Amino acid sequence: MRYMDRNGFRVCDFGALLVILTCSCFLRTASGDPRTAAAGQFCGNSSSLSGSVFAINFVPAMDNLSSAVTSNGYGTAVIGQSPNAVFGLGQCMEDLNPTDCKLCFSEIRSLLPKCYPNTTGRLYLDGCFGRYANYSFFNDAIDSLDQSVCTTGNNSASPNDFGKALGAVIGNVTAEAIRSNKGYAVASASVANTSAYALAQCWQNLSQSLCSTCLNAAASSIVSCLPAVEGRALFAGCYMRYSTKLFWNVYPNGSSSSGTNNVVWIVVGTVLGVLFLIFVILASKKALLWRKAKALRDMYKAGIPAAISQSSLTFKYEDLRKASGNFSVSNKLGQGSYGTVYKAVHSDGKEVAVKRLFLNTRQWVDQFFNEVNLISQVRHKNLVKLLGCSVDGPESLLVYEYYANRSLDLFLFDANHEKNLGWEQRIDIVQGVAEGLSYLHEESETRIIHRDIKASNILLDDKFKPKITDFGLARAFSEEKTHLTTGVAGTLGYLAPEYVVHGHLTEKADVYSYGVLVLEVVTGKRCGGSIGSRAGHLLLSKVWNHYKNNTIEEIVDEGIYEESAKEDIMHVIQIGLLCTQANPGDRPTMAKVVELLRKRRHDWELILNDPPFFDVETAEDVNDADVSRLLSTSSAPNISRSSLSQFGGR
Repeated sequence: MRYMDRNGFRVCDFGALLVILTCSCFLRTASGDPRTAAAGQFCGNSSSLSGSVFAINFVPAMDNLSSAVTSNGYGTAVIGQSPNAVFGLGQCMEDLNPTDCKLCFSEIRSLLPKCYPNTTGRLYLDGCFGRYANYSFFNDAIDSLDQSVCTTGNNSASPNDFGKALGAVIGNVTAEAIRSNKGYAVASASVANTSAYALAQCWQNLSQSLCSTCLNAAASSIVSCLPAVEGRALFAGCYMRYSTKLFWNVYPNGSSSSGTNNVVWIVVGTVLGVLFLIFVILASKKALLWRKAKALRDMYKAGIPAAISQSSLTFKYEDLRKASGNFSVSNKLGQGSYGTVYKAVHSDGKEVAVKRLFLNTRQWVDQFFNEVNLISQVRHKNLVKLLGCSVDGPESLLVYEYYANRSLDLFLFDANHEKNLGWEQRIDIVQGVAEGLSYLHEESETRIIHRDIKASNILLDDKFKPKITDFGLARAFSEEKTHLTTGVAGTLGYLAPEYVVHGHLTEKADVYSYGVLVLEVVTGKRCGGSIGSRAGHLLLSKVWNHYKNNTIEEIVDEGIYEESAKEDIMHVIQIGLLCTQANPGDRPTMAKVVELLRKRRHDWELILNDPPFFDVETAEDVNDADVSRLLSTSSAPNISRSSLSQFGGR
C-alpha cells in the first residue's frame, strides 16, 4: 500500500517499511542505537578573563547538566556569575529511550570538556547534543557557526529521483517538527525506487517561532548536500539529518515519534502486534534468549580474550541467573561503572558477587574485555579477585569473590551511625588501598591506572581488609609512555584537576583520588553531595582551612577522634592533603605514600601548598591572583628526612 502526497511523491511504502520495522524489532536488543557517532565539534578561540574561576564553575556545570539530561532527556545548567559563568545545554533526540540517551550523553560528557579552557564549545552526536559558553545562548536559533556536513565520495545513483524525494521529505519533516510540541519529527519519501529518510529536532529551550527559524534555515542548507546520500545540518538551535537508510530508533512498544506518518505507525504497530503474538505462540522463550545471546556473541566476534575460554574462568549464564534469584532487587549489592552487582549463592552454598553488564554498544563490550584482561593479570591481597565470567547468555556477567561487609562507603557515610569503623581499622584500610595502588602502578607486569578510586569501589572482607574493585575504567600503558590523553571518566569530586581540564592521565590522577578518599576516611564526610562536584572541592577546602588553623579536631569524625591519637590522625590528614596538591608533580607516588604511612613517628617534613579549588565558596569575590590556580606552578613539596616533625601550610 502506498500513500501519495499532493505533489505526487510516495510518502511511505507500507510493504518496505513493514519489512524494515519487523527486522529492526527482532534483531535489536532491548535497547536501540544510542548513535554516539560524532557529527561535529566546535570549540571557541577565546579564554576566560579569570581562568581559575571559570574552571571552578565548569566542572559542576557539566556535572549538573549531565544529571539533568540523563534523567529527563534534556537539561540546562548555569553556574557562577558573568563574565566567568558557565551556561550549559544538552538534549537527546526524541527517538532515544532513557538508556540510550544516557549512553549517548556520557560521550558528550567525556568529549565536550576537550574544548576547555576555551569559553565556548558545542558537540553534535547523531543521538544527542551538548553545548557550553560563558554567556546565555538559550535563545539562539541560528549563529555564525551553523553549517551542513555532507558525506563525501558516496553519491546517489539516481540523483534526479533522489533530489525530488529529498525535497519532499525535508519539507514534510520541517513542517511537522514545527507543529510538534516537542520540536521533533521523522519522515520518509520515495520517488521511483529511491527513498529518503529525514529527522528534525529543535532544542526544547526554543519557542515555536525560534524553532521555525532554525529548521527552515537548516532545511535550506542541508539540501545543498545533494547528491550525497547523507547530510546533516548542525545549527545553534536544531539538528537535521537525512539518509537513504532508516537511521532512527523504532521500538517494539511504539515509543518513537514519527512526525508526518502518525497514521502509518498506528497501522504498522497493529500489524506488528499481530506478528508479535504469532511469534510468541510459535517461538519459545529459549529461542528468544538464544537470539540475544547470538547478537552479543556477534558483537564480541573474535575479541573474547583467551583467558575467558579457560574452563576455570567460565560460568554458565543460567546457573548465575538462578543463583542470584533471577537478578532479584533484594540481592542487589550496588552499581558499578557500567553494570549492576548482585549477590549470588551457588547450589553448593558458595557466595559470589555477579556484575550484570550493560553491553549494547561496542564501546561497552570493550570496557568489559578491559576489566577482564586487566584484573586477570594482577594478583594482590588488596585487589578484588576475579573468579570468572559468562558470555554464553543474552547478557555478559563478571563473577567476583563476595565480601560480606560490602563497600567502605556503607560504613563511612552511615547516617544512622549503626556501622562504625575504629581508627585502627581506618588506618589499615588507608594502608591497604595504598599498597594495592602501588602494586598497580609500579609492581605489576603492566602499569595500570584505575581511574575510579572512591569509597564505593573499596570492598571490605570479614576482617575489614580493603579490596580495590571495578576495573571497568582502568587503563594500562607501557613503561616508555609518560601519560595518556583520553576522555574524562570517573567520579566527579575524585578527579584530578589536570585530568578534568586536559584529559591528561598519569598515575598521579589515582594519587589525587586516593587523597580525597583518605580525607573521607578521616572525616566521615562524603566527597560528593547534592550540590554536585563542587561538594568534593568543598570537603577539600574545609579540611585545608582547619589544617591551616590548627583546628583539625573540628572536622575529624567524632567517632574516632581521641587526643591520644591526634598525632597519627594529623599525619594521615597531611598525607591526604599532599596527595591532593594542585600540581601533579607535587604529589607523591603511591610507593612513597606507603612508605610515609608505615613511618608513624613523623620523621618526615611535609611542606604543603594550597590544594586546587581551595576557596570554592568565595572564589568569585576575590582577585584572580588570590585564588588557588587550578594547575599550580609552585615548586614540589619538600619531603626530606628530619630529626623533628615539622609540618607547614603555606
